[in-house]
Amino acid sequence: MFGLSELAIILIIVAVVVGVKKLPELTRSAGKAARILKAEKRALRDQDADGAAGRRPPQVIQGEVIRPDAPGAPEGPGGPDGDRRP
Repeated sequence: MFGLSELAIILIIVAVVVGVKKLPELTRSAGKAARILKAEKRALRDQDADGAAGRRPPQVIQGEVIRPDAPGAPEGPGGPDGDRRP
């Protein structure tokens, strides 16, 4: 496909097209993005480490099942006839 020298020439041409004024701005933006990504990665890692140390096992909540056809069961959203619409 392309060799190293061809890719270098293409990159030089792209740099000239983008302009000398834009290159410092682009590198500064890329540096900021890399720092933000690194900081977020570190924060997530610290959050996971803190969460694992104080994590409690999940709590089981007991409940009961009420069948819709059981006597005394609450009526559904459609009223006593179900979800019929006029």
